Formats: sequence, C-alpha cells, structure tokens
Amino acid sequence: MIIGIGVDVCEVARFARACERWPGFARRWLTEAEASLPMHSQAGRYAAKEALAKALLIERGLGWHDAEVICDEFGRPSFITKGSVAARAAELGVTRIHLSLSHDAGIATAFVVCES
Repeated sequence: MIIGIGVDVCEVARFARACERWPGFARRWLTEAEASLPMHSQAGRYAAKEALAKALLIERGLGWHDAEVICDEFGRPSFITKGSVAARAAELGVTRIHLSLSHDAGIATAFVVCES
C-alpha cells in the first residue's frame, strides 16, 4: 500500500549559487559523502530529501543528515535512513522507500514513493 508520494525539483545553478554565497550551505542539508559529489548530484540529493519529507508528511523536525542518498553498483539510488527519518517512517508503517532521480536541462528532479 502506498503511504506517501513526494516530488521535488532543484535548479542546479541556483543550488550552486547558494553554496557559493553561504559557506556550509551544502553541509547543512547533505552528508559529507553527498557534499563531495558533483554539483548536479548534490542538487539531486537535496531534491530527494525534500521529496522524502513530502512523502513522509513531515513539515518540521526532519534531520537532513538522517537520510542519505546512496547508489548501488548499477547507479540505482536509494535512501539510508536513521534517527528522525527512520522514526517517522516507522510511525507511518513504511517498509520500503522508492527513489528516482533525474538531471536534465539544468534541473535535478527527485520522485519518492513510500509503501507499507
């Protein structure tokens, strides 16, 4: 059963400008591993976390480092969750989180489906 769906887009250039303007901006939202990736991948991970928050119906209190986007050997993205994100998923009965990322025309897009 689907518990929640979330989608978000992030303009890569806008994300890059924010990172240049405010030192530490990327590290506020991204884990160390995520922040070490190319800018389009960082923007995609930011969008993924926003989409996850929407899918989990979280308005406040999400620990941004409590969800990390990783990719398997085939490039398929998924989340590692802990802390506040894992707790919210458990509260809703989420047993699986699906993630799709795409980058095109300067836009990073993320789509998340949470199911039980």
